[in-house]
Amino acid sequence: MEDPYSARFHLSQSGRNPGDTQPVEGLQMDQDFAHQPVMAAEVVELFGPVPPGLVVDATVGGGGHAAALLEAHPHLSLLGIDQDPDAVAAATGALARFRGRATVVRDRFDRLAAVVRSFLDRPGAGVSGVLIDLGVSSPQLDRPERGFSYRTSGPLDMRMDQAGALSAADVVNGYSTAELTRLFMASGEGRLAARIARAIVAGRPHADTAELAEVVASAVPAAARRRGHPARRVFQAIRMEVNAEVPALAAALDGVEAIMGPGGRCCVLSYHSGEDKVVKARFGEWADGGCQCPPGLPCACGAVPVARLLNRRARRATPAEVEANPRAKAARLRAVEWVGAGPDEGRP
Repeated sequence: MEDPYSARFHLSQSGRNPGDTQPVEGLQMDQDFAHQPVMAAEVVELFGPVPPGLVVDATVGGGGHAAALLEAHPHLSLLGIDQDPDAVAAATGALARFRGRATVVRDRFDRLAAVVRSFLDRPGAGVSGVLIDLGVSSPQLDRPERGFSYRTSGPLDMRMDQAGALSAADVVNGYSTAELTRLFMASGEGRLAARIARAIVAGRPHADTAELAEVVASAVPAAARRRGHPARRVFQAIRMEVNAEVPALAAALDGVEAIMGPGGRCCVLSYHSGEDKVVKARFGEWADGGCQCPPGLPCACGAVPVARLLNRRARRATPAEVEANPRAKAARLRAVEWVGAGPDEGRP
């Protein structure tokens, strides 16, 4: 039987702290940032066999997944990354009881490799795992002043990092009909995308989330409204554009490839088909080494796999979890285990 702990990695005790780093014992948790992590039991299970060392929660949010991992797996330490200062404060408080095993950093997850390398005790060390949860935390959705929700009145903001230059107001009031149509098509609006885009442009300027939601609803036929709130996918598309979420995901997966150690695992929770396609494609490339040979024939191109798929299809939340937490319904969980060389063995 393989020894799942054959590769051992060590955390630096005095590493540099990039960005706004907070040792977890330094802040109190923002009690208003309570969030129920999606598919936490499945995530905990997937990280059980990884080697002792550092697991990176690249979108730590309120720290729910991170706390569950540290509680279940004493052989792991954790680095949490988030660009939202409210999330950093909340996760820092939530992880305070794991003194010496957790650090929270304010940074973007597309800078994953650079941030992690600052915390490892040697330049070529690898990590034992990476978790990326692409969902929006409940407190972000539920706070009207953040502008994420179509159910309440608030400013058109939607920035995860409120120091960001682009806001939802810039997208809604500045993009052309063609650009808005492209966004809404990518988010699944199909034939209604252009119709919604024209209504938004005709009603400019927009400053309020509830008003924008009403404009979208008025542009959607009554039959389409029975499938749920007509503004849901539109708001999702705008949020993803404001935060450059798909390009950031691709960059984050580049970072995973640069820092993962043998036996480590990468798990990604996505909530949108576009994000899931990016994850599925990248995991597939890692699993077949980028093989270009015809399907069904032995590989003759010399491709070398660096990971193995832990589930052929995306795992979904159980009916019981969806009933308790409806936001889990859209979640798709994919995972791989690294079988390639570590960063100190020739990978970039």
